[in-house]
Amino acid sequence: MENDNPNLSGQAEAILFASGEPLPLERLAQVLGVRVYVVEEILTKLQRKYNTSKSGIHLLILGDSAQFCTNPAFIEPVRQALDLRRNTPLSQAAMEVLAVVAYNQPVTKAFVEQVRGVDCSGVVGSLVQKGLLEERGRLELPGRPLLYGTTENFLRCFQLASIEQLPPPPGEEDASEETGEDAEDGEGDLEQISFE
Repeated sequence: MENDNPNLSGQAEAILFASGEPLPLERLAQVLGVRVYVVEEILTKLQRKYNTSKSGIHLLILGDSAQFCTNPAFIEPVRQALDLRRNTPLSQAAMEVLAVVAYNQPVTKAFVEQVRGVDCSGVVGSLVQKGLLEERGRLELPGRPLLYGTTENFLRCFQLASIEQLPPPPGEEDASEETGEDAEDGEGDLEQISFE
């Protein structure tokens, strides 16, 4: 069997630790000489080992990639030790733009502005600069406006494995209960989403 090698877990752990960046599971499988499902089993075991309240590091699975990160509970002493500046929290406008894009991507800036009712140029530019949004091509309409979507960095910041893990927008659950529909099938009020 592929996962008979007792060193696979240690090898995967060492590779992920040394990487420092999200590493595609396919690449990890290639290096270890196993199939992706074996890597997924190894990572599940590593998550059980590391993702505890007392562990200093956690293993994040970000869609089709994985990365070690600091346990959020211990971020303050890490900041102090490394003399890191505190990141400026996102404004309400930035959170609203992120929510609109996350639930409807890919979207144009004009779509976001239509939903929010105000100009979003500065906010979209700032979110692209922070690596939370990225350009996803152009819409086939006159003027060929840019399309935007969320990034892997967005998933990492909000500790989501994939965009499907976003909670249903408020109001959507109530509407689906009344109609008996599945909450995931509709589009709801995107401005009220809260990220935790």
